[in-house]
Amino acid sequence: MKQLMTLVAIAGAVLASSAAFAYDGQNCKEAGNCWEAKPGYPEKIAGSKYDPKHDPVEIGKQEKSIIAMDARNAKRIANAKATGTFDYNASK
Repeated sequence: MKQLMTLVAIAGAVLASSAAFAYDGQNCKEAGNCWEAKPGYPEKIAGSKYDPKHDPVEIGKQEKSIIAMDARNAKRIANAKATGTFDYNASK
Protein backbone atom coordinates (compact mmCIF):
# COMPACT_ATOMS: atom_id res chain seq x y z
CA MET A 1 0.00 0.00 0.00
CA LYS A 2 2.87 2.33 0.80
CA GLN A 3 4.38 1.72 -2.63
CA LEU A 4 1.06 2.47 -4.32
CA MET A 5 0.73 5.77 -2.45
CA THR A 6 4.30 6.68 -3.41
CA LEU A 7 3.58 5.85 -7.04
CA VAL A 8 0.42 7.98 -6.99
CA ALA A 9 2.33 10.88 -5.42
CA ILE A 10 5.08 10.63 -8.05
CA ALA A 11 2.52 10.52 -10.86
CA GLY A 12 0.78 13.59 -9.43
CA ALA A 13 4.08 15.44 -9.21
CA VAL A 14 4.92 14.58 -12.82
CA LEU A 15 1.53 15.80 -14.02
CA ALA A 16 1.82 19.02 -12.03
CA SER A 17 5.32 19.71 -13.30
CA SER A 18 4.35 19.07 -16.92
CA ALA A 19 1.49 21.57 -16.56
CA ALA A 20 3.92 24.13 -15.14
CA PHE A 21 6.30 23.70 -18.07
CA ALA A 22 3.59 23.74 -20.74
CA TYR A 23 3.78 27.55 -21.00
CA ASP A 24 7.29 28.91 -20.96
CA GLY A 25 6.79 32.22 -22.80
CA GLN A 26 9.90 31.64 -24.88
CA ASN A 27 8.46 31.23 -28.36
CA CYS A 28 10.00 34.31 -29.96
CA LYS A 29 8.42 35.73 -33.11
CA GLU A 30 11.62 37.67 -33.77
CA ALA A 31 14.70 38.69 -31.82
CA GLY A 32 13.63 40.56 -28.69
CA ASN A 33 9.92 39.93 -29.22
CA CYS A 34 9.32 36.90 -27.01
CA TRP A 35 5.95 37.81 -25.55
CA GLU A 36 3.17 35.33 -26.09
CA ALA A 37 -0.28 35.13 -24.62
CA LYS A 38 -1.06 32.51 -22.01
CA PRO A 39 -2.99 29.50 -23.26
CA GLY A 40 -6.66 30.33 -23.64
CA TYR A 41 -6.08 34.06 -24.16
CA PRO A 42 -7.77 35.12 -27.41
CA GLU A 43 -5.84 36.40 -30.43
CA LYS A 44 -8.45 39.13 -30.94
CA ILE A 45 -9.10 41.25 -27.85
CA ALA A 46 -11.68 43.69 -29.23
CA GLY A 47 -15.15 42.54 -28.32
CA SER A 48 -13.95 39.79 -25.98
CA LYS A 49 -14.09 39.71 -22.20
CA TYR A 50 -10.49 41.04 -22.16
CA ASP A 51 -11.44 44.22 -24.04
CA PRO A 52 -11.11 47.19 -21.66
CA LYS A 53 -14.24 49.29 -21.72
CA HIS A 54 -13.20 52.76 -20.66
CA ASP A 55 -15.85 55.21 -19.56
CA PRO A 56 -15.26 58.53 -21.38
CA VAL A 57 -16.40 60.42 -18.28
CA GLU A 58 -13.73 58.77 -16.14
CA ILE A 59 -11.05 59.44 -18.76
CA GLY A 60 -12.21 63.08 -18.88
CA LYS A 61 -11.81 63.35 -15.10
CA GLN A 62 -8.21 62.22 -15.37
CA GLU A 63 -7.52 64.66 -18.19
CA LYS A 64 -9.01 67.55 -16.18
CA SER A 65 -6.92 66.67 -13.13
CA ILE A 66 -3.74 66.55 -15.24
CA ILE A 67 -4.51 69.95 -16.76
CA ALA A 68 -5.11 71.39 -13.28
CA MET A 69 -1.86 69.84 -12.04
CA ASP A 70 0.07 71.39 -14.94
CA ALA A 71 -1.47 74.80 -14.17
CA ARG A 72 -0.48 74.54 -10.49
CA ASN A 73 3.05 73.53 -11.42
CA ALA A 74 3.33 76.45 -13.84
CA LYS A 75 2.31 78.83 -11.03
CA ARG A 76 4.88 77.28 -8.70
CA ILE A 77 7.67 77.62 -11.26
CA ALA A 78 6.71 81.20 -12.10
CA ASN A 79 6.65 82.06 -8.38
CA ALA A 80 10.03 80.38 -7.87
CA LYS A 81 11.57 82.36 -10.74
CA ALA A 82 10.12 85.64 -9.43
CA THR A 83 11.03 85.19 -5.76
CA GLY A 84 14.08 82.94 -5.99
CA THR A 85 12.63 80.42 -3.52
CA PHE A 86 10.33 77.52 -4.24
CA ASP A 87 7.02 77.61 -2.39
CA TYR A 88 4.79 74.57 -2.79
CA ASN A 89 1.66 76.66 -2.14
CA ALA A 90 2.07 79.34 -4.80
CA SER A 91 -1.58 80.40 -4.66
CA LYS A 92 -0.90 82.73 -1.69
